[in-house]
Amino acid sequence: MVDLASESDIVFKKKKNIWKQIKKQKVLLIMILPIVVWLIIFGYVPLLGWTMAFQNFQPQHGFFQQEWVGLTHFTNLLQNSMFHQALRNTLGMGILGLVFNFLASISFAVLLNELRFLKFKRVVQTISYLPHFVSWVIVGNLVITMLAPDGAMNGLLMWLGIFDEPLHFMAQSNMFWGIVTASDVWKSTGWGAIIYLAAMAGIDPGLYEAAQMDGANRFQKIKHITLPGIRPTIMVLLIMSIGNLINIGFERQMILGNNIVASQARVIEWYALDYGIGLFRFSYGTAVGMFRSAVSIVLLLLANGAARKMGEGRII
Repeated sequence: MVDLASESDIVFKKKKNIWKQIKKQKVLLIMILPIVVWLIIFGYVPLLGWTMAFQNFQPQHGFFQQEWVGLTHFTNLLQNSMFHQALRNTLGMGILGLVFNFLASISFAVLLNELRFLKFKRVVQTISYLPHFVSWVIVGNLVITMLAPDGAMNGLLMWLGIFDEPLHFMAQSNMFWGIVTASDVWKSTGWGAIIYLAAMAGIDPGLYEAAQMDGANRFQKIKHITLPGIRPTIMVLLIMSIGNLINIGFERQMILGNNIVASQARVIEWYALDYGIGLFRFSYGTAVGMFRSAVSIVLLLLANGAARKMGEGRII
């Protein structure tokens, strides 16, 4: 009886503490309420549209007049060779972009952090951020012009004696992934370095001073102080990037692609647009979107589990 009474007292105290916290933070809760309502309306209510993936959806019919077909669209999706090709391209370009964007952003941030000439550092930072704000339409045209047979790249390679005649870069399907990745790295490196620079600014300067007194050179400081200091930031951004690995968009591929390299350019979102919405197969397009979301969730959970095993704790 004593144990039951003590347990009930503990439960009562916990509830009382919860209500105290709610009353104490009621202003903050009221301020966040509109955001929660907005998220429910525009983030969760539209998920009801996922029911189309299990229907043979016809826009002229109401919800209860639709023909339910179960997992037919998912079965057709997984048996479609064009979808397999789009999935391969998406994962291939996504992984390349993830690896090279991370390496370029971290390396660039470390180099900027080591600069001691502040005016030059600010100029370089400003210049490196600008490509992020340039439309992919403009970037795509620049890349296509530069890699054209009479473009700057062919001119340079022929001047160096590497090529005897111009190479049609944009017609080489085996080069397309590399061209897309290089364009994305050029566009995103400066912007991606901002967060790492902010994390480096939070590292205790006393650590560098102590390492200097111990005779450490710049590379040793970077290895033992800078990189470990931004490790939590790297892990958080890595997990977020892995979760979005399959959501790479299709703007780059559509702008830089052509009929010759179509087999290497078409990604899942482009596939959903062409073979779903483009052919008025709304249910099939919804099934593609659901599959993409499911893969993203699985990748996110796997990345979070890997981070926890590496000692970073639960990130999400």
